[in-house]
Amino acid sequence: MIKAIIIDDEQHCINRLTTLLSKNCSDTVELLASVQSVEEGLTAVRTYKPQLVFLDIEIGNKTGFDLLKQLPEINFEVIFTTAYDKYAVQAFKFSALDYLLKPIDTDELQAALKKLNDKVSQKDIAGKFDTLFHNLKNIQSSSKRICVPVLSGLVFIQTDDIIRCESNINYTTLFLKDKQKLLVAKTLKEFEEMLTEYNFYRVHNSHLINLAYIKMYNKGKGGTVTMTDGSEIEVSTRRKDDFLKRLTDL
Repeated sequence: MIKAIIIDDEQHCINRLTTLLSKNCSDTVELLASVQSVEEGLTAVRTYKPQLVFLDIEIGNKTGFDLLKQLPEINFEVIFTTAYDKYAVQAFKFSALDYLLKPIDTDELQAALKKLNDKVSQKDIAGKFDTLFHNLKNIQSSSKRICVPVLSGLVFIQTDDIIRCESNINYTTLFLKDKQKLLVAKTLKEFEEMLTEYNFYRVHNSHLINLAYIKMYNKGKGGTVTMTDGSEIEVSTRRKDDFLKRLTDL
């Protein structure tokens, strides 16, 4: 059983999450307490030593981040509950931390809990939070720090260090500007959803490229692009017109 607490300043949100856990997750989660302030949350963490905290982002006139920053170490899993805008939600995606959008959906709650079986090191947890705090602080920045799961653990990189991404069924290979290659346990579609707003374009079913690293476009039925690392990537015929428009907008 996963021992958990809820920290949320809205009683109706606590009630909804408590009901969902009771009805759908009673065999996996034991709810030890629910509190409504940062101060009570700190006391609850120290008292109950939970394995999991459902943490609201906005708690009164403070935030869940204020709570986390007061702890000497974060030795429990965190699932954020939030009604934040898309840029903040994107920061959670980049950091590989779990979040649930309010009102919380049953299927999304169960999916988040399933991920807890994948244990990560304390160093990786710290890296995830560093990534989240960095991206929230620099929310308007054109480059974001991203956490990517590889076979050996987690790697933290800047989005503008990625030249291109190549699909490998349920995995994606990232080609970085320092010539490093990373095989990542995410699909190309997931990277497309995360990176399109940061100057990336999917030119082909198998290829997502950083437009900043295009060296040359070569004409043809769909054409190809030559990247600064020397790679030549095919452009899908059906994506050609839209891609050329994107190039003229650069």
